[in-house]
Amino acid sequence: MTSQTIGPKQRYIMNVNVQIKKIYEPISTSDGCRVLVDRLWPRGIKRDAAAIDHWLKELGPSHEFRRWFGHRPERWDGFVERYHSELTEAEAKKLLQQLIDLAATGPLTLLFRQGY
Repeated sequence: MTSQTIGPKQRYIMNVNVQIKKIYEPISTSDGCRVLVDRLWPRGIKRDAAAIDHWLKELGPSHEFRRWFGHRPERWDGFVERYHSELTEAEAKKLLQQLIDLAATGPLTLLFRQGY
């Protein structure tokens, strides 16, 4: 794993293994650290059977924002812009740094409930 400083508080990490998948997909030994990044717990999944290492629910889109989006394709561009804005808030930045640190230690799988 190689990490180098690019600028103030910025790092570039090479050779990371990060994958994204729905929590309903089978658990795999290649998942490594499993992180749920959704504000709501997935229906039909028992906590003890989910094999979740971390639940960073604050990284998921806010409830108000999800309701606004409503899975309407014509709002996708607005979704991307507004979600990016949410991820630039101080608390989200701390959690994103936590994901970067986890990715630097080995395979990382980001889990979500459904497509946005």
